[in-house]
Amino acid sequence: MLGIIIPTIMLIPTATMSKPTHMWYSTLIHTMLISLLSLQLLNPSLQPTMNFSSHNLATDQMSTPLIILSCWLTPLMILASQNHMSMEPLPRKRTFIITMVILQTLLITTFSTTDLMMFFIFFEATLIPTLMMITRWGNQMERLNAGTYFLFYTLMWSLPLLIALLSLHYNMNSLFIPTMQLKPPTMTNTWTNSMWLLAVLTAFTQSMPLYGLHLWLPKAHVEAPIAGSMILAAILLKLGGYGIIRIMLTTNFMSKTLYYPFMVLALWGIIMTSLICLRQTDLKSLIAYSSVSHMGLVTAATLTQTEWAYTGAITLMIAHGLTSSMLFCLANMNYERIHSRTLLLTQNMQLLLPLMGTWWLLASLTNMALPPTINLMGELTIITSLINWSNTTIIITGLGTLITAIYTLHMFSSTQWGELPQHIKTTAPSHTREHLTMTLHTLPMMLLMMKPELIWGPLY
Repeated sequence: MLGIIIPTIMLIPTATMSKPTHMWYSTLIHTMLISLLSLQLLNPSLQPTMNFSSHNLATDQMSTPLIILSCWLTPLMILASQNHMSMEPLPRKRTFIITMVILQTLLITTFSTTDLMMFFIFFEATLIPTLMMITRWGNQMERLNAGTYFLFYTLMWSLPLLIALLSLHYNMNSLFIPTMQLKPPTMTNTWTNSMWLLAVLTAFTQSMPLYGLHLWLPKAHVEAPIAGSMILAAILLKLGGYGIIRIMLTTNFMSKTLYYPFMVLALWGIIMTSLICLRQTDLKSLIAYSSVSHMGLVTAATLTQTEWAYTGAITLMIAHGLTSSMLFCLANMNYERIHSRTLLLTQNMQLLLPLMGTWWLLASLTNMALPPTINLMGELTIITSLINWSNTTIIITGLGTLITAIYTLHMFSSTQWGELPQHIKTTAPSHTREHLTMTLHTLPMMLLMMKPELIWGPLY
């Protein structure tokens, strides 16, 4: 792990001391080399047991895919942000790159730490660079309001989570994950233990976010710059799911009654947020609400606590990270040309940018989990585990899948077909940089379609 973290930290002097004409290229090449270096973690000899690079850092079959996704996304964020940052003065460009580097370093350490208290510290530390991205480099004045929502919702549940981890340390004398997995603490059905579980689950589910705790997400996505939207949808939403899996595997909670309200909210949120997507006029808001729907499936899966559920959750988290990041990139490319996110003002873009219409088609098909995409493998595994938990969930998940297909086709047809708006007389052609960004999103999807056991986690 140190072989990835140290080169990532060295990106800071690279961005600071590079010549202005070479800054983007040097940081892009550096981050791409780091992402290729991270692929060595997929070595089958390192799985399924933990591979320790030091006492406090280790990787296993759950954290490895998320670490690689974090490393892979950084060069894509740099590629996608070049046009957005082109008018900024040089010091702000350097600050922007340094902020992304700090965020990537914190994410890698969050996923690789072996101590729950260190996980909490890095988990909360990721808020600071994300908040800086939203409030400083957002597109509109509402970004300050979005940053307030983001900070308020996240920090409100940080204190209960900290108290829960401190009480667990008091009872166990250790928060070292491998030690706790050898002898998980048995928690009986008492009022104190129920409050402990409530604090942990609420803190992590609002980060995913769970329906009812999701109001910060559309605001943050809409106001964030393209790099902020990509990292928020692809990685930061997965921190909650990863945290729930870690906590569930290291504790043995006797009563399952407290899981039911979270399960109901997650399953009900799949339908409600999908219906909200049908009436959205803002393109980025539509993609943001679809993320809430997909993360509802992940929340429901992690609470069933089976190997099938964990495998489906990890698979869908990786698949959704690539798909949502690709959709936000495409929405940003439309915004850079039309300066509007309204669906009615972006019709018939396929006529003006035919190759970009192909990327829209691929992203839409993967978002609606068309065979044989990795999204379908994750959703089918989750739905199978939910049916084993309760047969009635097939109605909710089936309806949610149907509505997902409807709003995805509505999004694709609204942006690519229809009458060309009268205000569009001409538009800039697509650039090689944009097609490279889309290609680098598509290549991991194709790899995982051919070899999905790379991220199958506990089941594999």
